[in-house]
Amino acid sequence: MRKVYCIGELLIDFVAERQGNDLSKANEFTKKAGGAPANVACAISKLGGNSIFVGAVGEDPFGTFLLNILEGSGVDISLAQRSPVFTTLAFVSLAEDGERDFVFSRGADRELKYVASVKKDFKGNMLHLGAATALLGGNLEEAYGRYFFDALTQDTFISFDPNFRADLWKGNESAFIKKCIPFIEKSNLCKFSLEEAQLLSGKADIEQACTNLHEKGTHTIAITLGAEGTYISNDHIKKIVPSVKVTPVDTTGAGDAFIGCLLQQISTLNHPGHILEDGPLLEQMVQNANKAGAITTTNYGAITSLPTRDQLFPH
Repeated sequence: MRKVYCIGELLIDFVAERQGNDLSKANEFTKKAGGAPANVACAISKLGGNSIFVGAVGEDPFGTFLLNILEGSGVDISLAQRSPVFTTLAFVSLAEDGERDFVFSRGADRELKYVASVKKDFKGNMLHLGAATALLGGNLEEAYGRYFFDALTQDTFISFDPNFRADLWKGNESAFIKKCIPFIEKSNLCKFSLEEAQLLSGKADIEQACTNLHEKGTHTIAITLGAEGTYISNDHIKKIVPSVKVTPVDTTGAGDAFIGCLLQQISTLNHPGHILEDGPLLEQMVQNANKAGAITTTNYGAITSLPTRDQLFPH
């Protein structure tokens, strides 16, 4: 089984209790582990895969809490770094009109330092790049780019998820698009939400968006569509793979569960790149990944709701 290196942010989400107010009126918050690449790493390990998280947290109790969560989920944290800078925090509430009120206090996640010796470990393995904060500057953005280049030289299967956060890029969307292009050009697999696919392609129609993104370079595209399922597009398959019916209570982390499950399945193959040439097998894997995403929405909190192998494939 191949290792999957997940690079990006690990942070604390403080979620306001008694939603329906903006943050100025919130008095109580629940502390939750957050960060899309960390969620993906946990999704992989909880399904029996081999994931390594590469990111930075503070030398504070919140950083310890986060690393304990990952380790408890079976993730290898040997490449996680501790920084004297305080752990990154996000405060989130839903206002009465359903709009998200969001305050982001960036800290240790941006301090990740590149380690050259990791390059040799990429050979024949897999790399997942989640970009929620990785393109916002700091040491993290430099390390992110260098690890990406290393992977390109080491026969590494590369997965990219832009993890667009509108709150972090207001008025600067064009810079986000420009920074994503090199990763779209060279990755084996790109996972987008519909909003991301439309933003990065400039096309509203899903098929036209995929055509544009394929022209940029990526071979296989997965566009998650919530309850509808996932649109898969490459030279061998172009279709919506339906999801299973559930009653969702919290959609946080569903996309991370999806891509984590898909990568875990690909990691078991002798030649991961071949999955992109096998339409029927890829479709079956996407069906399983859709199920993982759906299960995640039936409980509160991303990491705690990620399915185990027994939940996904009950006997």
